[in-house]
Amino acid sequence: MARKTAKNTDDTPTPLLAHGGKVLSLVVVDAYNAEMRSPEGFLGDRASRRAFQAILDDWRDRVSRAGDDPLGEQPSEELSKKHLDKTLVEGDAEAAGVIHGAIEEFAQEFAQVIRRFLKLKDWKNTEALVVGGGLRQSRIGELAIGRTSVLLKADGIDVDIKPIHHDADHAGLIGCIQLVPSWILSGHDSILAVDIGGSNIRAGIVELRRKKAADYSQAEIGQFELWRHSEDEPEREDAVQRLIDMLVGLIKRASKDGANLAPFIGIGCPGVIRSDGSIERGGQNLPGDWEHKSFNLPEKLRAAIPKIGENETVIVMHNDAVVQGLSEVPGMRDYEHWGVLTIGTGLGNARFTNRRDEGEKEEEEAEEDEAEESDDNE
Repeated sequence: MARKTAKNTDDTPTPLLAHGGKVLSLVVVDAYNAEMRSPEGFLGDRASRRAFQAILDDWRDRVSRAGDDPLGEQPSEELSKKHLDKTLVEGDAEAAGVIHGAIEEFAQEFAQVIRRFLKLKDWKNTEALVVGGGLRQSRIGELAIGRTSVLLKADGIDVDIKPIHHDADHAGLIGCIQLVPSWILSGHDSILAVDIGGSNIRAGIVELRRKKAADYSQAEIGQFELWRHSEDEPEREDAVQRLIDMLVGLIKRASKDGANLAPFIGIGCPGVIRSDGSIERGGQNLPGDWEHKSFNLPEKLRAAIPKIGENETVIVMHNDAVVQGLSEVPGMRDYEHWGVLTIGTGLGNARFTNRRDEGEKEEEEAEEDEAEESDDNE
């Protein structure tokens, strides 16, 4: 594919350390958390993890009317992705057929949802989509994504659709690297990152690995903690304290391991994030009332962890789908406009326009000079 770079963002002001920021170092966040409605409710609910389970239930019910359920008696919500993947490869042919039927129907729904997104003003001219979330981390998810891509291309919609290449549990942490200008990370080899979801809270140490790749494309998760808060049903303040304890523990581990943590904590959180770090809307699946105007997670974390090493702690929070998408920034530089869709409790979404860094500008200018010189010689 020919190299494409954004030409309308060169004069954009230098990025600021703002929560929910529109302008970041390498991308402009054109839109996120779109909540399109249909007569049946939110359109994104038709392409969520629960939607796939409902479709699978329907296929099982229809098939079982003529005999036994090929997948047995266990409810669909209790069938792990690993179990379904194994059934596709090694299981009974009829059971695999039921799963394939669910994948096909889900892909039809997903393709229809994507068509609606691409009609939105802020999503015009989208060239590529990366798909993340829990369902992506399975063969059934990959097949659903691939089938969706085929359906759209067969319909004449030329958009590259691919799974996020990071582990689903890691992408929402690695993307935090892109929330701040690179100078904040200078001289450090790792950061703290948090991914807050409707069921889980993840916290980890992201190893930058800049010696392997200056664009952070080789960044990996070192230490990692996962808390399934939906099982404990905590109050909001209890959840915050648990997160603080996780982060403090990770800081101690980093010190013990000799890691040089940057004085920065990146956070991905559901909902629309105000510039002061509060949540405007979309936090309904979190434990307690996270949308209350008096609640501010970054402020609470900064009060509990005022310094990392010798420096004051910088905290930046953005929407969780935005952060998952940011994990793909190094691999999406050949596009101008691209987006992310995350298949989880709902359908997270964000659309980006790439910005050019100085190295890319110099490369493009060199290519233009070379082209002009070639024309002159001719």
